[in-house]
Amino acid sequence: MTGNGGRQSAVPAAVFGELTFQRVTQADPGLVETLSRVATQIVREFYDPLLGTAQNDYMLEKFQSVRAIKDQPARRYRYCLVCGGGEILGFLGFYPRHDALYLSKLYLYREQRGKGYGRRMLDFLCGQAHALGLTAIELNVNKHNPTIAVYERLGFVRVRREVNDIGAGWVMDDYVYRLELG
Repeated sequence: MTGNGGRQSAVPAAVFGELTFQRVTQADPGLVETLSRVATQIVREFYDPLLGTAQNDYMLEKFQSVRAIKDQPARRYRYCLVCGGGEILGFLGFYPRHDALYLSKLYLYREQRGKGYGRRMLDFLCGQAHALGLTAIELNVNKHNPTIAVYERLGFVRVRREVNDIGAGWVMDDYVYRLELG
């Protein structure tokens, strides 16, 4: 199936409202490659203007390359391609950490933003957190990222600031946000 300019879509795995969440595992190299391609497209479009191409290239290789994605699930990391209407709309990356589900990635293609999909993706994540017995969702967001306002509207509260060295002279200068689950 294709859509959104020929981007390949995945076979749905879990249906949640009108969205489906296709779990990406090491056992399916084709899905890993699709996820890496989707992540590169979305993250480059969003973060090149925010961070610059050089830092974003480094981060894409370190975190979203096929090799990096294959290594991450081994550490309890979970990726899902988010699909709707027969096409890939975006992706999620998350894992349990302490008492919270750590949301590492929540991305949609530009033309899919503002349609309520982010809220439905968050609802899916809340269900995942509850299933794991976790009481919150946490995430890091670049302190200059305009989506901060979206997270705050969704109920996330800023709990601290972090500067993390990611290697090669680059740092991630972030706020940490937390959503307590009822």
